[in-house]
Amino acid sequence: MRVVIVGGTSGIGLAAAARLAAGGAEVVVTGRSEERLRAALKQLGDQARGEVVDARDTAAMRALFEGLGTVDHLVVTVTGRGGAGPLSSLTGEGLTEAWRNKLVPHLLTAQAALGVLNPEGSITFVTAASAGAALPGIATLAAVNGAIEAAVPGLAVELAPIRVNAVSPGVIDTDWWSEIGDEARAAFMEGAAESLPVRRVGRPEDVAATIEYVVRNAYTTGIVLTVDGGARLKA
Repeated sequence: MRVVIVGGTSGIGLAAAARLAAGGAEVVVTGRSEERLRAALKQLGDQARGEVVDARDTAAMRALFEGLGTVDHLVVTVTGRGGAGPLSSLTGEGLTEAWRNKLVPHLLTAQAALGVLNPEGSITFVTAASAGAALPGIATLAAVNGAIEAAVPGLAVELAPIRVNAVSPGVIDTDWWSEIGDEARAAFMEGAAESLPVRRVGRPEDVAATIEYVVRNAYTTGIVLTVDGGARLKA
């Protein structure tokens, strides 16, 4: 079983690669940083190989898949920074960048893989629970992730028998939060943990377990699985 994980050199993508490789899959990971790619491959061992490629470069993604041959499963974990903030501060440039950094690479990466994707295989998008959250300052994040999730059922029908699903993480402690600084990050994670029914924030491995489920379960398609520690249950 060959699995391509786009954005698989860090965080959730790397955790998913490690879990799938440990289960016997041949894993191909991609990322924009050669340094991160080398570190990821060192961690993953002989079951993995990788390529440096920017998922926002559609031509490069097409070339990648053309060179790979048959792919059984595609996992897209690409994310982007920015996009958060109140409506009053949004700009056209910021909105365009938010869409370009996540929605566009998710859908066009899936398109690029179609020519080599096993008809009995799958596509898994990694979105975010902000898509269904009612919180101030996340309208752009909700719109971008919600757009990907909204595409899942239609693509599952359009691309059948290829399966299409999404995994929607809540607060996961990854480097995505590094921009806010160590002190603010620690305080946020502590507050988030106290508010959740599970009393902790998520780890990349939590999401990786769900990704493995939708990749391996051949009777699952057209769904969005939320992995948020019960955040959706709060009043």
